[in-house]
Amino acid sequence: MGTHVPKVSEIKREWLLIDLEGQTVGRAASQIASLLRGKHKVNFTPHMDVGDFVVCINADKVKFTGRKLDQQHYHKFTGYIGHLKSVSAREALSRNPELVIKQAVKRMLPRSPLGRATFSKLKVYAGTEHPHAAQNPTKHALGGQA
Repeated sequence: MGTHVPKVSEIKREWLLIDLEGQTVGRAASQIASLLRGKHKVNFTPHMDVGDFVVCINADKVKFTGRKLDQQHYHKFTGYIGHLKSVSAREALSRNPELVIKQAVKRMLPRSPLGRATFSKLKVYAGTEHPHAAQNPTKHALGGQA
């Protein structure tokens, strides 16, 4: 008896809507990464992209535990000497909350062409409005949320 490997035509992708209000960044990011890869599906295959599309809303209302808002820093290096830019998590969350979520999820995906293709299925928005109403996303509750 052989192992079943799904064909590209057999993969059914859903659109999932996740509300990040009150969620912790790291815990939410790990669960989103799992949904993007398709680990919740029966036909999960590590070398194929079988995951769903994920639309995250309320990225500006996400939580950090402890003193991470002031102690955690996000770095950006331009490539020039002395041009390392650092901002605290509090500042990054107020400036661009989508980037905080995207960066957390991206670091939990494989560093390969498959991981980059998987990451492209993530859509993050700061408010409650999103332009994916035509795809009719279904609400999905994360692990700690009822």
